[in-house]
Amino acid sequence: MGRPRAFDEDEAVRAAVRLFSRRAYDGVSVDDLVSHLGVHRNSLYKTFGSKRGLYLIALRRHLTDDVRPLLDALAGASDTAAALRLVTSADLGLLLLAAVERAPVDEEVAAEVTAALAAVDRAIADALGVPVETAVALTAAGLGLLLRGSPDDATAALARRLDPLDRTRPLG
Repeated sequence: MGRPRAFDEDEAVRAAVRLFSRRAYDGVSVDDLVSHLGVHRNSLYKTFGSKRGLYLIALRRHLTDDVRPLLDALAGASDTAAALRLVTSADLGLLLLAAVERAPVDEEVAAEVTAALAAVDRAIADALGVPVETAVALTAAGLGLLLRGSPDDATAALARRLDPLDRTRPLG
């Protein structure tokens, strides 16, 4: 009979989410994981299979813990400004890094990212009563603002200009 596990798997996954969110997949070595998670190398491989295995588990945890609450919050968004504020205030770091770094080279990551972004699009479309195509544009705008680190006033100004329900404001 093997020794009992000397680490909390749930805490190790949460720590991996934080580490991958800050440094991305390629910026994290197995040695980094071992030292930051407090897990022995053999235990890491035995529990998660590989760095990629841990990354997929961490990404799915991020989607559950950080993206799912955003979807729930978006259901209550009453206008474009509210939806964009929610997107730009959410912790979507690992999702964004996964989209640009791993999704182009890993089909499984690409499927997770695509499903998560489609869920955000649907949540915005449902909340605002707009076509999904409009919601896709709003999601892209919100993620762009998040990536650029735009302040709240820029988010609100853009939301007013993009609000598909406010036909009184010219876009030009």
